[in-house]
Amino acid sequence: MKTPINSQIVDNKLALCEIDKMEDATIRDVVRVVNMIEEESGEKFIRMEMGVPGLAASKFGVEAEKEALDHGVASAYPMLEGVQVLKDEASAFIKNFMDVDLKPEGVVPTVGSMQGGYAAFMTVCACNEEKDTILFVDPGFPVQKTQMDVLGLKYESFDVYEYRGAKLQDKLEEIMSKGNIAGIVYSNPNNPAWICLNDDELKTIGELATKYDAIVLEDLAYFAMDFRTDLSQPGVGPFQPSVAKYTDNYVLMISSSKVFSYAGQRIGLLCISDKLYKRRFDGLKKRFGAEEFGYTIIFRIIYTLSSGVSHSAQYALRAMLKAANEGKFNFVEDVKEYGERAKIMKKLFTDNGFELVYSTDVDLPLADGFYFTIAYPGLTGPDLNKKLLYYGISAICLNETGSLKEGLRACVSQISRDQFSDLEYRLKEFHKHHQVLA
Repeated sequence: MKTPINSQIVDNKLALCEIDKMEDATIRDVVRVVNMIEEESGEKFIRMEMGVPGLAASKFGVEAEKEALDHGVASAYPMLEGVQVLKDEASAFIKNFMDVDLKPEGVVPTVGSMQGGYAAFMTVCACNEEKDTILFVDPGFPVQKTQMDVLGLKYESFDVYEYRGAKLQDKLEEIMSKGNIAGIVYSNPNNPAWICLNDDELKTIGELATKYDAIVLEDLAYFAMDFRTDLSQPGVGPFQPSVAKYTDNYVLMISSSKVFSYAGQRIGLLCISDKLYKRRFDGLKKRFGAEEFGYTIIFRIIYTLSSGVSHSAQYALRAMLKAANEGKFNFVEDVKEYGERAKIMKKLFTDNGFELVYSTDVDLPLADGFYFTIAYPGLTGPDLNKKLLYYGISAICLNETGSLKEGLRACVSQISRDQFSDLEYRLKEFHKHHQVLA
């Protein structure tokens, strides 16, 4: 059976990278092996494995960063807590697009949301010796669990898809009533399923976080990217839904990578509620020598991780936030392209025998966005992932994200529209060769 990519090349590279089981392959493992296959075969893949921006970086950020460099900021260490103009603009952005009041003091730049999450995990798990476990509301971003493993911290998880709506409260009560949950993590919109927790569900999470004194770590990597609702107008509802409306026990992680396509400069925001920032914990004093939550994150953890965040990138992010706050930059309109690509790509897959794994938001059709999830009848997720490599299509297995379902995560960002015809051809070939399994 002839496939678009030479099967021997694929097998050789998988062996060279020591990938025996696709279910054990990380995102970066898949990136590495596909790079090698492309280089030897000379064939360009339909690359859906890694969530990287596929649009140009915001000009507001690029120009502001150039200006900051011209003014000499590269020679000066940035303050650990961030430059004040960025903190002020970010506080205004959170008010304008989330309708949440947050003092600039609690807004801290980090080296991407990855560093923000890492610092938050360390802090949250040290607050109370009796609460030593993070609860992941899965499916989720695989690397966050890798961070927990590196830190040697405990975590639990469950696949939220079967516990949407009213069922969520009972599931959370069941887990949190044990008394060991220090924090709760989820992304909204969700990576990889693109489900979006609604206000009722966020209220449930917030109220239980308060009841059981757990800290919610809300990952907003895809801020305002639920394209079913226009969240793009500053100071005008509807706003980005958030647990911040329902508890004071929250930390928000806001990334510049996807919404502003500014991934290369590695800057995000860790946004700590006013009350949590000032709250004191005996566990922090014992572990880090400082009691205050906000102080500990900045002057004990971020200090030792990176001694601050790229000086010029802070001015870039400030400029993007300022333009958005002033209505000069509709960042949501720019990234709607991802939703349009997803709509086309979903149809190409389903027209060729594939099924969507996660397809609804409680009682609503799932939004089209940065990711979607696919399965093929008769094949496990790992089997499908390997077989698609022979057709020049790459993705990651859902088990990597904490999902209990068989299938793959597909990211749309690296697929240009001129690749759609090639994707269609490869999917037709795959379906022709495998539909007997269905």
